[in-house]
Amino acid sequence: MIAMQYGFTFPADYDMAIIDRRIAEKGHMTDGFPGLVFKSYLTQRRKPGQGNALAAENVYASFYLWHTAEAMNAFLCGPGFAGLTQSFGWPSVKTWSVWDARTSAEISKARFATRESIPIMPYSMLDALRASEIEQADILARKEQALAVVTGFEPTTWTQVRFCLWEEPPAMTPTTGAQLYAVGHLSKG
Repeated sequence: MIAMQYGFTFPADYDMAIIDRRIAEKGHMTDGFPGLVFKSYLTQRRKPGQGNALAAENVYASFYLWHTAEAMNAFLCGPGFAGLTQSFGWPSVKTWSVWDARTSAEISKARFATRESIPIMPYSMLDALRASEIEQADILARKEQALAVVTGFEPTTWTQVRFCLWEEPPAMTPTTGAQLYAVGHLSKG
């Protein structure tokens, strides 16, 4: 499995209703996409006057979980991604090798998402880190009631990702690299 995310940042005064309409009109186009586990259409709205790292910018982003790299490539090389880039520009696409992914049968109820980007220190014991992340994913899914938990790593910049989908906004402590999003649409493969 492979996780993928890209996003677009907009000015503070950008009308995010434009993005909401786009998601409402086009979100269904990835429903049933071959090789897709899920795609979450995400937004984040800047809250003026707040120094909150979780809502510092206006963002339109999508987070994907793919069964294979081939499925991801079919999307990136296809007309949907081409149309997106014509509308918003050429994004940097982040990918992570998935250590663990779990989804609830209730995933369609997701209204919020969190993504944490966590640096991996040089010479870390990756097997122990992976085991710890799998244990953390289990806690998030069972005790915290996350509807989906994806954890993985990227060895070029040595970062790990922890992505969760939620029905209700989670209690989060603002941390460096943490993002809180609203889910506008969720597509399943």
